[in-house]
Amino acid sequence: MPRILLVEDNEMNRDMLSRRLARRGHEVAIAVDGLEGVAKALEGGWDLILMDMSLPEVDGWEATRRIRAGSSGPRVPIIALTAHAMSGDREKALEAGCDDYDTKPVDLERLLGKMTALLDRPA
Repeated sequence: MPRILLVEDNEMNRDMLSRRLARRGHEVAIAVDGLEGVAKALEGGWDLILMDMSLPEVDGWEATRRIRAGSSGPRVPIIALTAHAMSGDREKALEAGCDDYDTKPVDLERLLGKMTALLDRPA
């Protein structure tokens, strides 16, 4: 069962996405802001991180940079999630260290496809 860290501040989005992922067989843990997301990510043991980009305390771009800088273990895939899909946001997310990018509202099948591609790639 893949272990997913969902970093999301919006309660409705957190609830909806975590339930849908759990029904698909994923073990989901939650962080509600960027600082908590960084702390939990650096604890390790995750197969994939879903990172909202608009977070309180520390935004998703900075949180991702901190995770990449502070991690000494295997590189955990990170998918950026954002409702504010502006030109250049995908590139900005990839430059921060994300492995992929998706928009909100979440299209679950599209997101699952991206998650599967990252989870199945060789380490």
